[in-house]
Amino acid sequence: MAEEKRKKYRLALLEDRTLREVFHLHLNALGAFSVLTVSFFVLIALLSVLVIFTPMRNILPGYNESVRQQLIDESARVDSLQNSLALQRQYLDVIKQLTAGDIHSDSVQSLDSLQMVQRAMILEERSEATDEFVAQYEQKEKNQLQLFDPEASRRTQTLFRPVHGVVMQSADIARHEYGVRLRVSKNENVLSVLRGTVVYVERDLDNLYSIVVQHHQYVSIYRHVGLVFRGVGSQVQAGESLGMMNGEDDLVFEIWRAGQPLNPEEAIVFQ
Repeated sequence: MAEEKRKKYRLALLEDRTLREVFHLHLNALGAFSVLTVSFFVLIALLSVLVIFTPMRNILPGYNESVRQQLIDESARVDSLQNSLALQRQYLDVIKQLTAGDIHSDSVQSLDSLQMVQRAMILEERSEATDEFVAQYEQKEKNQLQLFDPEASRRTQTLFRPVHGVVMQSADIARHEYGVRLRVSKNENVLSVLRGTVVYVERDLDNLYSIVVQHHQYVSIYRHVGLVFRGVGSQVQAGESLGMMNGEDDLVFEIWRAGQPLNPEEAIVFQ
């Protein structure tokens, strides 16, 4: 029994071809267990370091979810940058063609953002190209109007239709709703209903304009206009263009006489 307890084990390394012993180690049962245990923990530690600090961690279950989400976020960011670059290229192309006079207003394709169109107008404001573009556009619209006598129009107070559109909501003077809401198409001209003077132009938080024109006893108000062609103090004739709609908002039109609101549908035939 004592011989069984004193039994030792021999761990040896032999050369393959000559069977010469290169290394050997004498171990008893406890020593062999200790060596195996230490070897196991060292192996676990090495594997942990390998997984944590090398790309091998990507093969772990669940880890790829965070990597996949990161890839999705980066892909969305790249797509957004590509869209922004495409819009910038379109914007620069429109400005370049407008400056060169290669295109007319009715052939300009709008960008996805109204702010970008208005920034283009600001950049081109007071430039010769813009003045020429506006003059050509207004002349084109004037050629489409019927001939009229300004003096006769003033005497009879015949009101021009401000836009070609469909009445979406009528005015209700009793409920203090003085404007009629008109659904219009894109790039529709907003026309002055009578000869007068532009006395007020203001842009709201949605980058839409309100225009007020004084016509002797009458005052006309145009709200939600996309672009403005006439500034404060400008003299306008009946049927002359004041601005342009962007096609996304309805025009709200009001007409007042001697400080009293009138029902626009009683003064103008819209359809």
